Amino acid sequence: MKWKFAKYALLVAAFGMVVNTVDAQTRKKSTRKTTTSAKKKTTAKKTQANVANANLGVAEKDTMIVKAPPKQDPLKMDTIRKSLRNDNAIEKNLVKDRTPLAYENIREDDAIYREKVWREIDIREKVNLPFRYKADDDNGNQRFIAILLNTIKSGEVTAFDATIDDRFTTPMTLDQIGSKLAGSCDTIMVPDIEKDPTLAKGIMKESVVCEEFNMDDITKFRIKEEWVFDKESSRMYVRILGIAPVKTYFDKVTGQEIGSAPIFWVYYPDMRPALAKFEVYNGKNYGARMSWEELFESRFFGSYIVKSTLDNPYDLYLKQYVKDDVLRLLQGEEVKSTIFNYEQDLWSY
Repeated sequence: MKWKFAKYALLVAAFGMVVNTVDAQTRKKSTRKTTTSAKKKTTAKKTQANVANANLGVAEKDTMIVKAPPKQDPLKMDTIRKSLRNDNAIEKNLVKDRTPLAYENIREDDAIYREKVWREIDIREKVNLPFRYKADDDNGNQRFIAILLNTIKSGEVTAFDATIDDRFTTPMTLDQIGSKLAGSCDTIMVPDIEKDPTLAKGIMKESVVCEEFNMDDITKFRIKEEWVFDKESSRMYVRILGIAPVKTYFDKVTGQEIGSAPIFWVYYPDMRPALAKFEVYNGKNYGARMSWEELFESRFFGSYIVKSTLDNPYDLYLKQYVKDDVLRLLQGEEVKSTIFNYEQDLWSY
């Protein structure tokens, strides 16, 4: 009996081992199938991605990509070629190291008399012809407008919008300055040579024409200055505050002058170091040249007054209430005499 029971137990154990072996083999097969299918899916995705990248590369080659044109210089000026040898009989090093003298300090309590004056310098006058000197030097063109624009492009000074005010409140960009100097572009109709070579059919096409900036078109500069009498030194001082190039506008049809207006203002004290490094043309003696900073401080220029704070409660220009040109000049001379006589009347002779 015991032997039969042991025999049955061995048979049950053997059957259990066979079942476990078959189950393990089934699991291995299913795991292998799942892994293989996952690998197949991953390979398919990679293949699709490679095909997509290849198609994208082909599309980029086939597609015409329009590149933006290079940005043009709004204040484009002639390139100055520097001399490779010393272009002078002597070494000119003093100009490079020249710096303007600092202004004397005026206490607010000592300034007992102050008047602001606006002047215009017409560079077509004989005394102002150095403003139009066209020669090129290693530091650039010697016309004053070129010196002014080069200092703005180099970042030495900041240009302020003259259409807002003349108190240096609104800086301008180079693009804004270039658009005001050169003007806008107009669309005109011109003959179409390609479709009508003989001009017999009268075929026309549109053409965009843009005005180009010519430095010789700037014939006036406006100066803002202040006259201050210092009671401590008993002296009348004049300090230039700003300089602005004035553009004259003409009628495109008749060619008559419409008017003029300043383009931008430059704060003069900021520009003094740059002006000290540019020499002023002297037609009588090439060796005896002064700097532009010395010219303005010494008042070696001709000008006429266009506005002042003297007896001007409405803050008007002279041309706004004096219509006659001759009377306007006489009114400006009256302002000069009034300021001059204030200092003279303080003395007893």
